[in-house]
Amino acid sequence: MPSSTSARPPGRPRTGINAAVFAATLSTVRELGYARATVERIAAAAGIAKSTVYRRWPSKGELIVDCLLDALGPAPLEGADRAERMTSAIRWTAARIGEPGVGDAFAGVFSDAVSDPALRELLSTRFQAPYLLAFQEALGEPEHRVLFFIDVVVGVLLHRMGMTGEPMADADVDALVDMVLPYFADGPRP
Repeated sequence: MPSSTSARPPGRPRTGINAAVFAATLSTVRELGYARATVERIAAAAGIAKSTVYRRWPSKGELIVDCLLDALGPAPLEGADRAERMTSAIRWTAARIGEPGVGDAFAGVFSDAVSDPALRELLSTRFQAPYLLAFQEALGEPEHRVLFFIDVVVGVLLHRMGMTGEPMADADVDALVDMVLPYFADGPRP
């Protein structure tokens, strides 16, 4: 006689694994630093087998990129005009980089990418490209100007985090906004 219970695939349920791994990733990076936050330690903190992590993310870099995409989410490019949208983007970026573990993970994966062409390509295509397109559309700027905007804002915020271990204070974020906006105030340049 057939069983009245529904058949379930063997193994542990898969729902929530990404969320558990991403939380464990940021927590481990925050506690141990980027370099010591190995996939093995992240898996242990998430309470799952490292093979489960490696099946989803073949490298630490790929895990960090997906974790950062999850942590940042879409950029809120809101406002009545380009100045408001740029201000919103700068403040949002500063807030996200200041979240526990996010700035550390961000800086660490960028540092690794300096000597890893495959990771640089991953950062360019999977991480930066969606934000680049969103900023181009919201600001009406060509790619090279949006890349400059991203470089200046993210570079300054990560530099502050790296030099002090702290996110940028609100007053300094205000100063960053005041410094960046005039360059873009007139709209696209050649």
